[in-house]
Amino acid sequence: MIAQLTGHIEALEDGRCIVDVAGVGYLVHASSRTLAALPQPPAIAKLLVETHVREDAIQLFGFFETAERDWFRLLTTVQGVGPRLALSILSALSPRDLIGAIAGREQASLTRAAGVGARLAARLLTELKDKVSAMPSSPGVSLPTVAYQPRGTAEDALSALVNLGYRRPEAQGAIGRVLERLGEGAALDALIREALRELSSRTAT
Repeated sequence: MIAQLTGHIEALEDGRCIVDVAGVGYLVHASSRTLAALPQPPAIAKLLVETHVREDAIQLFGFFETAERDWFRLLTTVQGVGPRLALSILSALSPRDLIGAIAGREQASLTRAAGVGARLAARLLTELKDKVSAMPSSPGVSLPTVAYQPRGTAEDALSALVNLGYRRPEAQGAIGRVLERLGEGAALDALIREALRELSSRTAT
């Protein structure tokens, strides 16, 4: 079983990346949070990996930090939550957000994740309420939810950056960092301008 990969990031795509390890390209599914935290190709990065073996495929799920991996393991113990849905939840809510939502019985917060309806959110609250106190938060990368589930102005800015040729994960990360500085009320032109600066500075380094 593969537990960790360290290699060159060959590609960042929507919902996954390709990691080249000694000439072998591994397709790794990941949350938007992890994809936004990865360096730009062809930089070297390390990913924690969960390997899922099915009858028809072997799938790898990658995580930039331990807290997210641990939450992935816990989420997939809940009935109705498979690996892809667990990544959807982790894209919408950081480990710290999950702790707050479950401890505070905030069902609406959980339904922000694509694929999570009211019934599943209620099940998550019920099954995880006694386990949340032992779960880690997110001491590493902390990006706002809007970077992963963009709406309104953020969605328009994301579309503009993608149309300019930027990959969706890196554009989401840039928008998230700008919104963290400017606030969610930032104007569209300012959001695009500052996100482009973010992307340019990262490319230059």
